[in-house]
Amino acid sequence: MARRVLHIEAGAVTAMAQRLDHKFALATELILQCHGRVIVSGIGKSGHIARKIAATMASTGTPAYFLHAAEAAHGDLGMLARGDVLIAISNSGESDELLSMVPLIKRQGGKLIAITGNTDSPLAREADVHLDAGVAEEACSLNLAPTASTTAALALGDALAVALLDARGFGPDDFARSHPGGTLGRKLLTHVSDVMRPAADVPTVSADCLVPDALLAITRGGLGMTTVIDGDGTLIGIFTDGDLRRALEKQGDLRSIKVNQVMTASPRSITSTRLAVEAVAMMEQFKVNQLLVLDDNGALMGALNMHDLFKAKVI
Repeated sequence: MARRVLHIEAGAVTAMAQRLDHKFALATELILQCHGRVIVSGIGKSGHIARKIAATMASTGTPAYFLHAAEAAHGDLGMLARGDVLIAISNSGESDELLSMVPLIKRQGGKLIAITGNTDSPLAREADVHLDAGVAEEACSLNLAPTASTTAALALGDALAVALLDARGFGPDDFARSHPGGTLGRKLLTHVSDVMRPAADVPTVSADCLVPDALLAITRGGLGMTTVIDGDGTLIGIFTDGDLRRALEKQGDLRSIKVNQVMTASPRSITSTRLAVEAVAMMEQFKVNQLLVLDDNGALMGALNMHDLFKAKVI
């Protein structure tokens, strides 16, 4: 039964994609040219779908609000203003609650986009643009409960929202600004400068420092590494836990070895203005746990490691 339901609903969406026509483009144009807001409304199960479509549009660059069709007749019609676009969702296209809203939106010069499963319904006939979300059958074994029809309406609403996103040139930064509190926001809004340790907190040793002293600097710094500078204070390398293990394998006793003999010259680095997720990508690509943060002139600004990124919940 579960497979039957999924096959029916998938078939309903596929069939709708195949019959999509110029009316869909007209609907996107109406919304793009809208000087007001997009109001999405429905009743019953279609109301739940309308609420989700409004939320998806609002988070992808199209200001949209949900209006409960049953509440509209009791004062909430005041949400509709001149220049708005109303998207009305009803499988039958005969919902009295939605039809009662049509005269108001027309009088105020608004536009009506209807999403119904009946192309000859009153709501479809009154609409400026009608989008056909009809299905051959419901997935319910009784062919009664809204299942395939609500799936089709939801998919069509998602298609509309994403088409509008694309038309507006809505990008990752825009998306992050509308999702600042979640994981997506952290990943898209957090820059290296937000999570790095400042240069003053980054351990540094001179090139002629012995390895044991460099190990003490690493321990104090808590970054799993220390930077290495020459006599003029110029950054020449990095000495990490990994460098230590490799040196032990090759040379054994390191007590009399200078750090510049076992350090990594020209270490991986990033600028502070890059996104923190780019730092993660670099670490994964080059299989390193630390990155130095340099300015445009190659001067040390700070450093970060995987633990900093975990702590900031970028990973």
